[in-house]
Amino acid sequence: MTARPAPPGAASPPGRFITFEGGEGAGKSTQLGRLARTLRETAGRHVVTTREPGGTERAEAIRAALLSGVAKPYGPFAEALLFAAARIDHLDRLIRPALRNGEIVLCDRFADSTRAYQGAAGGVEAGTLLALERVAVGSTRPDLTLILDLPPEAGLARARARAAAGEAPDRFEAEALAFHTRLREGFLAIAAAEPERCAVIDGAQSPEAVEAAIRAAVSARLPGLLLEAPASAREGRDDAA
Repeated sequence: MTARPAPPGAASPPGRFITFEGGEGAGKSTQLGRLARTLRETAGRHVVTTREPGGTERAEAIRAALLSGVAKPYGPFAEALLFAAARIDHLDRLIRPALRNGEIVLCDRFADSTRAYQGAAGGVEAGTLLALERVAVGSTRPDLTLILDLPPEAGLARARARAAAGEAPDRFEAEALAFHTRLREGFLAIAAAEPERCAVIDGAQSPEAVEAAIRAAVSARLPGLLLEAPASAREGRDDAA
């Protein structure tokens, strides 16, 4: 989605950057959509929803290559480089402009996924990935990261259900259970190392219970964000996804 330009002469409030993380089948996309709807319809906020890899034309092209498995033979570090390339374009063309305009950016995956997938599960040394992250991300860090935690068996069962409905498993969904177990451990380690930024949400609950837990986390970590905005702010809100 293209960032909405700020009204001429208006001082934009600071943008907020919220990322959704977790293993396969954790429900990130569903819950991101629910939070976006709440922020727009109840709180009257201007919201940009996006995803990684992807979000821009160039990054979506890299996404197609990564999820098809084309890069897998080159190893997890090569995949990490491609994720970083997509992330740079995504930040430059979408995320940073939106934040400068005072938008709320909700992103399905971000740099933590590289740490977990290519690092904890793929074996790339943590220091190498952090150096790459400093180059690709710089100072644009999430204000809040919601980690939807789910036993890998349950998440893979959800992914298989999608496949049964006609959606083929992607390059990462097709990995063995041991990979997904390491992945979960990686996300939980990130949350333990950065508790001020990360909130772990029990993804095994009903979608409604997960949504309520996310709202509680957003209210606690970013006070005022879910409060109803003045009518003047609601009139021009951006309802596009």
